[in-house]
Amino acid sequence: MHELSHDMLGAILRELDGNPAQCSFRDEDSLPSIFGTSDLAAASVGAAGLMLAQLPGVGGDVTVSRRLASLWFNWSLQPQGWEPPPLRDVVTGDYRAADRWIRLHTNAPHHRAAALAVLDCTAEREAVVRAVAAWQADELEAAIVAQGGCAATMRSIDEWREHPQGQALSEAPLFLQESRECAPWTWRPGAERPLSGLRVLDLTRVLAGPVATRFLAGFGAEVLRIDPPTWDEAGVIPEVSLGKRCARLDLRKADDHAVFARLLSEADVLVHGYRNGALDHLGFSAQERAALNPNLIDVSLNAYGWSGPWCDRRGFDSLVQMSCGIAHAGMSAQGAAKPVPLPVQALDHATGYLMAAAVLRGVRARLNERRAMRIRLSLARTARLLVESPRPPERAPWQPLRDTDVAPDIEQTSWGPARRVIASVTIGGVRMRWDRPATALGSAEARWE
Repeated sequence: MHELSHDMLGAILRELDGNPAQCSFRDEDSLPSIFGTSDLAAASVGAAGLMLAQLPGVGGDVTVSRRLASLWFNWSLQPQGWEPPPLRDVVTGDYRAADRWIRLHTNAPHHRAAALAVLDCTAEREAVVRAVAAWQADELEAAIVAQGGCAATMRSIDEWREHPQGQALSEAPLFLQESRECAPWTWRPGAERPLSGLRVLDLTRVLAGPVATRFLAGFGAEVLRIDPPTWDEAGVIPEVSLGKRCARLDLRKADDHAVFARLLSEADVLVHGYRNGALDHLGFSAQERAALNPNLIDVSLNAYGWSGPWCDRRGFDSLVQMSCGIAHAGMSAQGAAKPVPLPVQALDHATGYLMAAAVLRGVRARLNERRAMRIRLSLARTARLLVESPRPPERAPWQPLRDTDVAPDIEQTSWGPARRVIASVTIGGVRMRWDRPATALGSAEARWE
């Protein structure tokens, strides 16, 4: 009944030394997609749950609701009497170039400025439509990327397989793992809050990394998120800052650099999503991080993988869906006139739960093997897991959010009261809950409690 979810879970756990037999799935609900989107949701959540259950002293059966996991892949927050900030900039979207479709991602001001500089037009949708139509898609993609922006030509699955970056990913593992010997650890998982006392330094942005640290916070981890002074991603912060403290530092300034170095030296886990090489330029390369904290569990992601010509390229879920053939496959299956992406940002969310699973694999390695692990993931490699899995069977039509899907508790966020979708995973007698409501960026001090 849940064969595809189990198959995906098995593929994930083969790289994490986990046992898929300890996880069960319930519900037949599936998001409308030619790909196993709900199966990916259930499998990735299940992987994180199993890695937690396999920590010393935790245990218990893991059960995942496919329906609730799918809902968390969309929007878990249900505002009560207020509207969340907008998710997208007006320029972000799919455009028809002279030869094929291209997607521009302009939610960050500097990415919008880069795209508009190349197109030489105003930030109005119709102006961008006209400007894009004059370009060949690949040439425009290259020009925007060279300007420091974000864009992706729509390619088919076969075109991506032949692309140099697709070929670089063809043999890449889902989890790129390495480790070194480290000191004994006195920390142990707690009974009711297994990750209580685990210090997680969160250096991530939209959307996978924040999903990972939100999961860890749900089981008691102390998550401290650090953002630059002017960074904002207003549309998603109410969704992903749940359970965390959020502070700001400018790592280019000596004082803030020193504060971050101290935080890093005292952390148990670092989760980061900076572009490949970006932390190196700030004085925190992998070697420098290991020197500051030889016991650190270091988990990171990027968009397009860690080798190949695009390993340093900026990217987001929607762009990777265009590049690797998902949007093209959806368009072809529906006979549509424009790209058809997944119904949710499944690459982001799934990679987030896989990052949480990687962190917990690192926790187990440090506890049991006295090894400090560094694990790297990418959205494009998660896409390959989805694309290469069998297409799902026909299931009953997806039912929209119901009131019974949402927990009754009121969460007093920084923006107003809200309710959350019920947690999608149960682990023995351990309840997933958050000790802090969602809060605005920069609302806390950059220190451990």
